[in-house]
Amino acid sequence: MGHVSIEGLCKEYVERRRQARGYYAQPMATQGATLQVLRNIDLEVEDGELVCILGPSGCGKSTLLRVVAGFEDASAGRVVIDNTQVNGPSPHHIFVFQHSGLLPWMTVWENAALGVRRMRDRTVAAKKIQDAIGVVELNGFERHYPHQLSGGMQRRAELARALVVNPEILFMDEPFAGLDYLTRLKLREEIVNMHELLKKTILFVTHDIDEALVMADRIVVLSDRPAEILLSQPLATPHPRDFGKNQELGEFRKRLYRLLEVHFAV
Repeated sequence: MGHVSIEGLCKEYVERRRQARGYYAQPMATQGATLQVLRNIDLEVEDGELVCILGPSGCGKSTLLRVVAGFEDASAGRVVIDNTQVNGPSPHHIFVFQHSGLLPWMTVWENAALGVRRMRDRTVAAKKIQDAIGVVELNGFERHYPHQLSGGMQRRAELARALVVNPEILFMDEPFAGLDYLTRLKLREEIVNMHELLKKTILFVTHDIDEALVMADRIVVLSDRPAEILLSQPLATPHPRDFGKNQELGEFRKRLYRLLEVHFAV
């Protein structure tokens, strides 16, 4: 199960630091001032849906993901996952961050094994680990350490670690950040293939419009801060997608660029 219901979600931060003094003091908000990041977010994510979240830099995409995942509390509203209100992180929901979270002193196998380290049946655990490594096509690299892997392979190793626990939901916060263009293209394909195979609910934050168009079952566009939902659009076009040949998809791409106040697409 992986149905997510976001109802009237708001998030604001209160400035708790005192104003610094002196010639070199950095200007900052007045103590007690509030910064509203998210305002009245309502969204339904269906079980097994891959949702890509777009929006201007700094608008609150990552904040929204952290609140839904339970790493931060909402200021108002609520998040309900499978009929249970979110009050903190769940072992059934895995978060993949922007930067590598692999433990450098552990091999690919050992990193992947972290999620099943408490399983008593070691044979079953080993099969889960090997299956996850196979899904991300890292067979043969089980005994390699992170520094021995390319950036793209490190990302795949992180996905293997996430898949080992068979999560109901994957939260992915710009997981391809810092990777070269060709590696991003390959990983997009692998995420889509993995999603079609495993049917996990995925909430995927990205700045890349084309990436969202190629991958998503639904695209959500947030406004500038305080972020509100400008668009929540399902995509029925089957994979693989080519917005250069599909006129309807190409027009939707132009609409997304306009929504994000980019008036030409490169």
